Amino acid sequence: MQGLIGKKIGMTRLFDEETGRNTPVTIIQAGTNVVHQVKTEDRDGYSAVQLGFGTIPDGKVCSPLEGHFRKHGSVPTRVVKEIEPDSAEEKVEPGQKMGVEVFEGVEYVDVTGTSKGHGFAGTVKRHGFRRGRETHGNKNHRERGSLGAGTFPARVFPGLKMAGHFGAKRVTIKRLQVFGIDKESGLMFLRGAVPGPRKGIVLLRKTKKN
Repeated sequence: MQGLIGKKIGMTRLFDEETGRNTPVTIIQAGTNVVHQVKTEDRDGYSAVQLGFGTIPDGKVCSPLEGHFRKHGSVPTRVVKEIEPDSAEEKVEPGQKMGVEVFEGVEYVDVTGTSKGHGFAGTVKRHGFRRGRETHGNKNHRERGSLGAGTFPARVFPGLKMAGHFGAKRVTIKRLQVFGIDKESGLMFLRGAVPGPRKGIVLLRKTKKN
């Protein structure tokens, strides 16, 4: 299996046994992933494994997903995502459970999550623009400045950095080092930071970049 679904628990510090350095790590809970469906190129046009993560009460499951879970005889889960298998010959059955042992012996992983949302933000916070003067008479304390010329081109070019919705976007961090794995607790320790808030859902993949 190329990866798992997990939940960000938070950050802490651990000592590196080799160097003795105090290292910041992110704790990811990826204990139990349930296989809902195995897709093949012959039947579905591509190879993938549909995984589920997190428990959900029966009354909270929407009707389409409820029928999907019933069809494949799997336990309802809060999160459902697809991930590519290691190879087309990999034997995975619906209902099979997977844990952090998938990453045993793996040195680096790619982590995909949703960054923290900051709502509607100005250019100073969103893009790091310089502030205006705080002196008497100045009216542009936190405004962005000019949007372009007037007579020509007489319009605002697309792509200019402006105020708008900040954060809450899909972000992928590549080549995070696997600091350690705890099979009993279903925890992974990754060196460095992971996008998203605490309790945020992340997708872990074995890195393909050398």
